[in-house]
Amino acid sequence: MLSLTTGLAPLVLAGLLGWTGAVKAFSRGTAQQAPKTVLARILRSSERATAVLRATGAGELLIAAGLLVVPANPVPGAAAAVLGAGFLAYLGYGRAAAPESSCGCSASEDTPITWRAFARAAVVLVGGATVAVAQDTWWPTVSERPAGALGFLAGAAAVLVALSADLDRWWLLPLRRTRLRVFGHPLLGTAAMNQVPVAASVELLENSLAWQAAAPVVRSALLDHWEDDGWRILQYSGVYGDKENARPVAVVFALDATAVRDSPDPLVRVSYVDADSGEAVAVDELGAVPSRKILPMAG
Repeated sequence: MLSLTTGLAPLVLAGLLGWTGAVKAFSRGTAQQAPKTVLARILRSSERATAVLRATGAGELLIAAGLLVVPANPVPGAAAAVLGAGFLAYLGYGRAAAPESSCGCSASEDTPITWRAFARAAVVLVGGATVAVAQDTWWPTVSERPAGALGFLAGAAAVLVALSADLDRWWLLPLRRTRLRVFGHPLLGTAAMNQVPVAASVELLENSLAWQAAAPVVRSALLDHWEDDGWRILQYSGVYGDKENARPVAVVFALDATAVRDSPDPLVRVSYVDADSGEAVAVDELGAVPSRKILPMAG
């Protein structure tokens, strides 16, 4: 198993870096996601953050090519290890300085930094160090042990997919929906049997006119939720104002706690609270056009 791991490590690492590098370097989403990243905060410019993300992507592609073509050379592995260490340092800073921002690791991931981003960076660090020390080539392993190599690569791919938050919509969310359809809500048969899962409320919110109007302000995934007098409250973080006067806000949505996907056009309320002063921010101060389904929350 050890020989299989060291032999195929260059291939696995090249696949990971090739994917993330290509997305950063060539995707149109890079420029769209750059303002939401920790990098934009560090550089104080979305344009510079976009340029750095694309340059990083090009570097990842170069390392991936080296791992594929000359895996026995220690340079590509060492470069990958240094890149992984840099990613870990960047993620640590971002988690401490701006936990609501995304890392931009794949330029399509707009969720806050979580343990999965750290784990993926650690894979790059450990994988690069392994390749640099082992100096093995991957093609003899594939040709001599095709079945074992296929199984190992499939398992490695599954782990990398599980560590990528931007791929959740392709497997994790459908899996959760299937589980609810097959087994029902976990509180079924208890006093809370009529409670709607929070994930269902989030899905309902994200398909509403209120969400479409407020989305330009929102900068995070769901941060907190609670219920109050029949309303389900969903809290996100956001930023309002132009680049020079941008200020953080809490974006708070409220919708019927019992509403589900088939509910007829459920009412959604939204309010914006200044994160520093705790005071409510008027919708017209945000430069947003209120939709007919956005109603200010009292208090």
